Amino acid sequence: MFEGVLPAIITPFRRNSAMDVDLEGLRSNIEFLIGQGVHGIVPCGSTGESATLSFEEHDRVISETIDVVNGRVPVLAGTGSNNTAEAVALTKNAKELGADGVLVISPYYNKPNRSGLVKHYTILADLDIPVVMYNVPGRTGQNLLPDMVIELASHPNIVGIKEASGDIGQVSRIIEGTLDEDFLVISGDDAITLPMLAIGGAGVMSVAANVEPGR
Repeated sequence: MFEGVLPAIITPFRRNSAMDVDLEGLRSNIEFLIGQGVHGIVPCGSTGESATLSFEEHDRVISETIDVVNGRVPVLAGTGSNNTAEAVALTKNAKELGADGVLVISPYYNKPNRSGLVKHYTILADLDIPVVMYNVPGRTGQNLLPDMVIELASHPNIVGIKEASGDIGQVSRIIEGTLDEDFLVISGDDAITLPMLAIGGAGVMSVAANVEPGR
């Protein structure tokens, strides 16, 4: 479901005193991207400034995205947090709003141990919605190592990983170790998308695609 080019979309804001989310701009951006042939839309990821959005803004962006997309491509909603309870609340809301799946970043700043990371992702996957893990150690301070990813891939609702570690060797081990699972390894870094595709990657969650989705 989450293969090909999936732009991690920006969250536009109005230049008013309240700095409200610019829903008209959001709709326009999404229509442009779908018109250019992208294969999915990812709201409220790192590029969408999810860590700085209020719960209300977060839900509004996801709701508006789902409404505009209207089933034309999958919507993978970012619902990560460094607080598991907050991530659960965001994930439940995204599920109720009709997201096709959720993108979940590892808890940042807190640096949970291996057991804590496994529990965090398992709790979210048990909410019965497709979960794509997000490994970006440069932002979280935690690297989801291949053995942990392979273990988590056995959960029926953990369907993939957005890999932005920059380590092609690590990506290769994850792909090799999950061949028996229905599991996608997706690039989270435009610069290494080509080598990832060459070793079996499923696509890219792209920042650059916001500007040049057709390339």
